[in-house]
Amino acid sequence: MNSITRWSPSGALSLRDAMNRLLEDSFVWGLPGWNGGTRLAQLPLDAYVTDDEIVVQVAVPGVNPEDVDVTFEGNTLIIKGEIPGYEENRNYLFAERFHGQFSRTLRLDIPVDADKIEASFENGLLTVTLPKAEAVKPRAIKVAKKK
Repeated sequence: MNSITRWSPSGALSLRDAMNRLLEDSFVWGLPGWNGGTRLAQLPLDAYVTDDEIVVQVAVPGVNPEDVDVTFEGNTLIIKGEIPGYEENRNYLFAERFHGQFSRTLRLDIPVDADKIEASFENGLLTVTLPKAEAVKPRAIKVAKKK
């Protein structure tokens, strides 16, 4: 048996609550007071796959290579670090660039040869190269003429 229920606005979100939820869900960078008051950025990145490797690139401007931690455990790549804060004794007109801790975690569904992972850093761009495990690399199979 079907029944019709009258719609009631009491279960709906207010416009303010809906906008707050939309803004919270759409930001990539953490802001003070969000996520329990932490300030942790989730870095945007690019990742692509070739026949032999997975390549991950992350822009980390103003960060020294030795201040970036890259770890790989199981099937998870973790990139952490900190973007330096603003200089003291300055009267900033604008202060929009993110500073503080950042972290990015990627779970990979492609087996990787963890012993051959390499990371390089040039002009504020971190590139992590993860060679695919031999078992998943494409193999050319020669077709022999039947005798």
